[in-house]
Amino acid sequence: MERTRAQILSLALTLLALLNPDIASAQGLESSETIEAIVGTPVREEEAEAEADAGKVMAAIDNTADNISIVRKTTVLERLDIVFLADAAMIEGGPPDAIQAKLAEHEDEITQLREEIEGNAMLFHAIDSRQVLMRNILAVEFKDNTAVIYAAAKRAQ
Repeated sequence: MERTRAQILSLALTLLALLNPDIASAQGLESSETIEAIVGTPVREEEAEAEADAGKVMAAIDNTADNISIVRKTTVLERLDIVFLADAAMIEGGPPDAIQAKLAEHEDEITQLREEIEGNAMLFHAIDSRQVLMRNILAVEFKDNTAVIYAAAKRAQ
């Protein structure tokens, strides 16, 4: 079974915490300080309505092919925004039809984008620490050394 880079990094961090109980108790992998050290970028969360932001989300989906290579190369950002599109979550019926059509049109690219995010420790841990599932990532948008990740999910309580 082939493992992604993010899975290997996560396993290595877990093993390190298990081998050194002082680290695990002082700064476990659930610690916000540990996550911030791994991510190294301020992460801001916001909620938006998919219908209201449909144009932005669809434009980001259209740029997925270009953004895949940016995800692969990104190691530091000035800021990372995670936009929760709660009304697009599966328990709410999924994304609006227009966004769903764009996702279908770019299905292979979206799959590749998600794989690249899994392989990028900074991005992976930023979304994982906010309990966002990879399958809920709709698109990523980059501008001026910042990134916006659109997720069809509700913000964790």
